[in-house]
Amino acid sequence: MPDLGLEVLFKGQNMMRLLEGLGVALEISLIAVLVSIPLGIILGVLMAGNNRLIKAILRLYLEFIRIMPQLVLLFLLFFGTTRAFGWDISGELAAIIVFILWGAAEMSDLVRGALISIPKHQYESGEALGLTNAQIYFYIIIPQAVRRLIPLSINLITRMIKTTSLILMIGVVEVLKVGQQIIEANRMVSPNAAFGIYLTILLMYFFFFLSISMLAGYLEKKWR
Repeated sequence: MPDLGLEVLFKGQNMMRLLEGLGVALEISLIAVLVSIPLGIILGVLMAGNNRLIKAILRLYLEFIRIMPQLVLLFLLFFGTTRAFGWDISGELAAIIVFILWGAAEMSDLVRGALISIPKHQYESGEALGLTNAQIYFYIIIPQAVRRLIPLSINLITRMIKTTSLILMIGVVEVLKVGQQIIEANRMVSPNAAFGIYLTILLMYFFFFLSISMLAGYLEKKWR
């Protein structure tokens, strides 16, 4: 039977350390999601509006975030601005800020796309019924937009969570960083520890994302 290096998981507190590292990654992701999603919704509504100046500024912001890799943004904020401006910022806070900026930009474009995809006659029908603009949005537009947004939002959230693996590059001790530490500490006694550790991390993420996928399926059926 091949040596999968799984025995290293049961040495000392290795398994607990991996779970704590996963908790760090999920905590950063959760904070970023809880802030960026509502912010992105507001920005998306503004992008779908008629103010050309606001739309131009938000489009510039969106394109900047899209073009710039997340790792470069992390390095720029954590290493660049701290030296340039002399302030002290932790890796966790830098990661949260970058993921909020990224998530809000991506969410704003999803919301904008969902709103402009609603046929114009839906607005006209609401006006013909004597509804106010607020009532048209609340009773007609938003329910249809939400149906379109659920799968797209879930996809964005999963991408944000998976991309947190980059934060080890700025010294944040999350699950991959913990895994590397365990592998390095046991490389002499367990040469195959890398396989067992990374397989365990893969399964952790798999079951977590499976639960998110099931929740998304439930929400889609409910809204349908």
